[in-house]
Amino acid sequence: MSDSKPKLLIVEDDAGLQAQLKWAYPDFEVIIAGDQAGAINALRAEEPCVVTLDLGLPPDPDGTSEGFAVLDQIMALKPDTKVIVATGHGARESALQAIARGAYDYYQKPVDIDALGLIVRRALQLHRIETENRQLAVKVGGENKVLGNLITAAPEMVKVARTIERVANTNVSVMLLGASGTGKELLARGLHEASDREAGAFIAINCAAIPENLLESELFGHEKGAFTGAVKTTEGKIEQADGGTLFLDEVGDIPLQLQVKLLRFLQERVIERIGSRRSIDVDTRIVCATHQNLEQMIGDGRFREDLYYRLAEIVVNIPGLAERAGDATLLAKVFVQRFAREMNLPVKGLAPDALAAIDAWGWPGNVRELENRVKRAVIMADSKLIGAADLDLGAPACETALPLNLKSAREQADRKTIRHALARSEGNISSTAKLLGISRPTLYDLLKQYDLHA
Repeated sequence: MSDSKPKLLIVEDDAGLQAQLKWAYPDFEVIIAGDQAGAINALRAEEPCVVTLDLGLPPDPDGTSEGFAVLDQIMALKPDTKVIVATGHGARESALQAIARGAYDYYQKPVDIDALGLIVRRALQLHRIETENRQLAVKVGGENKVLGNLITAAPEMVKVARTIERVANTNVSVMLLGASGTGKELLARGLHEASDREAGAFIAINCAAIPENLLESELFGHEKGAFTGAVKTTEGKIEQADGGTLFLDEVGDIPLQLQVKLLRFLQERVIERIGSRRSIDVDTRIVCATHQNLEQMIGDGRFREDLYYRLAEIVVNIPGLAERAGDATLLAKVFVQRFAREMNLPVKGLAPDALAAIDAWGWPGNVRELENRVKRAVIMADSKLIGAADLDLGAPACETALPLNLKSAREQADRKTIRHALARSEGNISSTAKLLGISRPTLYDLLKQYDLHA
């Protein structure tokens, strides 16, 4: 078949339906798989844009366990794939669960070929648009700001920013998941500024930093005389953010008793201050964040499942700094300039050995660790250029995830190395080519091949 045709993977164990579906898409290169192993092998080898997936696969043809296992693996290996799941008549719960786990859409059996064809072609169109957007967004070298003040040159982080921008003007609750120091509050503020609530207040509160006995008053406020020390009526953070956005950082640290009260607010959009029985209508959007495993906490009985689903209408996973090739160098340069200016110190930049050390380090503390190390280095540096010793970095620590296939591994390695080199050379083509040990024409060819820009 022609290489120009988009690839469609059909995961279906019924031989008759396989044949029917295969000939229904003459404008696609159709690949067939009948079980989990075949589906994943085809995904790795062919990298299809769209997948239709029957949830009832052997050895569990009457259940959904195998189908969900395939869906989870596709989302882990190639999350841009548009997966359309097949469900039995009335199996709405399975369909919604599939959507929550990353599926694009669903259809019911028995199959309506024409209706399914429309869904498949719509999925392909969306895949093409998203691919074009990613290619336009990937601009490496120099300072690149997205979502307000977020500085990044990494497509992984650009994708996060684009997701947040898409949901900004809705009223859904957003949960940001990521390790400490990945920039969750910066992203929450960016969401607020990109929304139609921008004119309202952005209020942030760290639930882990406030004692349990004070957290309720901080969130909901109190009336004068409600408890010892309550000398005046005070609005809580939820009320202060009326018409705006409340960012609840480390939401997993909210005690169970207070979780009930927060759930009531999310359901009814009213609050009661401590010491009052008067209900107050409040229009506050909630954005929350945590580095904890809330699903495990739900299983342990430490976090309410109904509250989780109210808070996590949209979940955004934030990659660590080590997963964002080139960003550590880019941010380090920004931090050097900022701290040198703020403290009126003569430091001008980073020496080559410092740049190499930054590239090699695993950044377990993410952006916060980088910021702290650069700040200390700016203060302690004996010359105008910060050296590796000033950053006090030990042996590098980095983990490598298994790529989709060998072609993907090569492409990832090329992209990562080129992005590092461009960041190191501040986008200068001659310097980048020299760092990579290749000619300028070869570098231009690679930039074009991978849609990278100096």
